[in-house]
Amino acid sequence: MGWRVVVAENRCKLEYKMGYLVCRGEETKKVFLDEIDTLIVESTAVAVTGVLLAELIKRKINVVFCDEYHNPHAQLNAIYGRHDCSGTVKEQLLWSNEIKAAVWAEIVKEKIRQQALLLRDVGSDKAELLESYIDGVEAGDATNREGHAAKVYFNALFGLDFKRGSDCKINALLNYGYAILLSAFNREVVSDGYITQSGIFHRNDFNYYNLSCDLMEPFRVIIDRLAFVRGEEVMDKELKHDIANVLNLRVKISDKHMTLSDAVSFYCKRIFKALTERDPSLIEFYEL
Repeated sequence: MGWRVVVAENRCKLEYKMGYLVCRGEETKKVFLDEIDTLIVESTAVAVTGVLLAELIKRKINVVFCDEYHNPHAQLNAIYGRHDCSGTVKEQLLWSNEIKAAVWAEIVKEKIRQQALLLRDVGSDKAELLESYIDGVEAGDATNREGHAAKVYFNALFGLDFKRGSDCKINALLNYGYAILLSAFNREVVSDGYITQSGIFHRNDFNYYNLSCDLMEPFRVIIDRLAFVRGEEVMDKELKHDIANVLNLRVKISDKHMTLSDAVSFYCKRIFKALTERDPSLIEFYEL
């Protein structure tokens, strides 16, 4: 898997030539495809050739398309993520409610733990309250500890007046960052042969990415950290590039240091193994 996050932000033509992505704009630039992890087509004035799209799919490169407001809007995914995807989808549909509830509880515990760590790092006295919620998480998070923790967490991090969904700079950064993060999980779910629509907790009929939304929950805190430091900045080109480059952040998982993008791949495979073998102890989470 590559490591570069490539952003096409101005009018240009992207094409394929001898293993390279070629960008023809005011000047011509080339990037070796095997070095690319994610391509963000940020401008609607960018033209992309069909042969390049085919090569990007073949190499499982994460491709995100932005709308006229330069916000992530769509993603390029393969129809068949792997040769035996029919078998993995059958396996997915047979995951029992019991194991899904157990795995979801572990994901929620880890998300709250990461939130508490961030609050400790920023000096908030609410960290201890969040930590007290962890032991109260039941199978399937029946008592909604995640929701209670989220209210305390966001108010402690961004102030009592902050609300998710409101039109502000912090939410603009969070939404952009979460979308980039979600794209990495979508790529991994499809690459492993599963379908993104069928989640383990999220069941929204209007959400195409229920499973990816489930899996990414503990990773959202990485974007929250960035928003705490830079959330009041204007969402300009530099900030967007820094948000996208979070996929190259170095983290530790299973006693190994790797990029966040590689950690997403490793973590998802452990989740799928835990669900298939009905053993939540197989899950491994990241550390910064």
